[in-house]
Amino acid sequence: MTVRAVQVIAGADVIAYHSARHGRSIARSIAAEHLRADHIEEALIYPVTTESTDHPGGYRGALDEFYESAAARLAVHLDAGRTVAVISEGDPLFYGSYQHMHKRLAHRYPTEVIPGVTSVSAAAARLGKPLAEADEVLTILPGTLPEEELTARLASTDTAVVMKLGRTFPTVRRAMERSGRLPEAHYVERATMTGERTEKLADIDAETVPYFSVSVVPSRIADLPPGTATSTETATTTETATATAGEPSGHGEVVVVGTGPAGPLWLTPESRGALAAAEDLVGYTTYLDRVPLRPGQRRHASDNKVESERAELALDLARRGRKVAVVSGGDPGIFAMATAVLEVACQAPYRAIPVRVLPGVTAANAAAARAGAPLGHDYAVISLSDRLKPWEVIAERLHAAAGADLALALYNPGSRSRTWQVGKARELLLEHRAPDTPVILARDIGGPEESVRTVHLADLDPHQVDMRTLLIVGSSQTQAARREDGTEVVWTPRRYPEG
Repeated sequence: MTVRAVQVIAGADVIAYHSARHGRSIARSIAAEHLRADHIEEALIYPVTTESTDHPGGYRGALDEFYESAAARLAVHLDAGRTVAVISEGDPLFYGSYQHMHKRLAHRYPTEVIPGVTSVSAAAARLGKPLAEADEVLTILPGTLPEEELTARLASTDTAVVMKLGRTFPTVRRAMERSGRLPEAHYVERATMTGERTEKLADIDAETVPYFSVSVVPSRIADLPPGTATSTETATTTETATATAGEPSGHGEVVVVGTGPAGPLWLTPESRGALAAAEDLVGYTTYLDRVPLRPGQRRHASDNKVESERAELALDLARRGRKVAVVSGGDPGIFAMATAVLEVACQAPYRAIPVRVLPGVTAANAAAARAGAPLGHDYAVISLSDRLKPWEVIAERLHAAAGADLALALYNPGSRSRTWQVGKARELLLEHRAPDTPVILARDIGGPEESVRTVHLADLDPHQVDMRTLLIVGSSQTQAARREDGTEVVWTPRRYPEG
């Protein structure tokens, strides 16, 4: 208890506390030595806790009625001029029962809230492990969340505390395991009180877990070896390949991560977690720059023309027992790094190395969302780059997709060295499409220079297209309309006219 809390209890006329129907109050037991015989005690006993109720308003209705009644009881003392101290374990406004009294009384009577030591801080202190360090993000979660939500949030954060265990423990444990955080997770029961227990979460029997327990996933930085640099090292591909030569050791893995078309807003929770857990990040420099710097991680940057070498480097690192994330833009399986990694991983000596591919938001879907719903019906995705396949193949596929009346998402339409492909594609498409077919030019989607424009196919200017542009060409059914706010939307109906 804080010094101020002791002072307030000493000066109070009434001591109020919440409890379950058994009548025992943890808050009262904590403050017991400071209570006087002449204190008026108000035990605010919940009508229900986790059990069902026949109240006409259900569980929530029963509690709302109780809070109103409890507030009215305290108001009688306040109207009589008595000072009321509502004691609450932990901090009154952190998942505390007092907050329901505060909402009903604080605007009517002079109120002072005395902050307390939360179970979060107490648990970390008892474990002797920092909760968060440097730029780490701490997430506090109630164990009552659905398992999928817990899993996603645990995967995406640096450190976490899950509260309100008890009967939620099996769900929390499964979420820890599914998110890959179970080996890091600790269990703390009744921190700083009689019956305190601390163990690894994986070793806990669910039948022994009370409500007043928490799970802690502490700072990763705190577990780094002494002397580890707090700024991230950067290694070149050549230097690292030399350093990792030799016999396999340990149990590493490669995770190919899609970062979406831009930055953190496009990153899935699973991908965010994989990037945080990796010991080595391998990727094209532009994509690596999207990933926050983390102490202890090594970054292996290269240009965008050495995909096979990059994949081999990642797999070599994994052979040495490292956890490696190959960073890819968009979705790694769509014109990106997943193919290169899997191609190398299926060769000796890499066949035994675990490889996972995590999806990302691909550029076509991001651009389509900005424009409306131009890919709302069947569509094809084609790269106009003839660096890895001949133009004759591209032209044949454009003819086939356009002839099938598919909307088209055209990746890699142009660059400084490829200037004629867009014009040629326009000519081919006009053999199958009306001149006024909507074409979306989506550039730098999600980035600082984002722009989305819609033109007619006949008016498509190749000089306005570069490597950072994605083209979406509508089908014969695609429509464009301007709304009252001046924005233009493009969509392809899901219902196709009967032949």
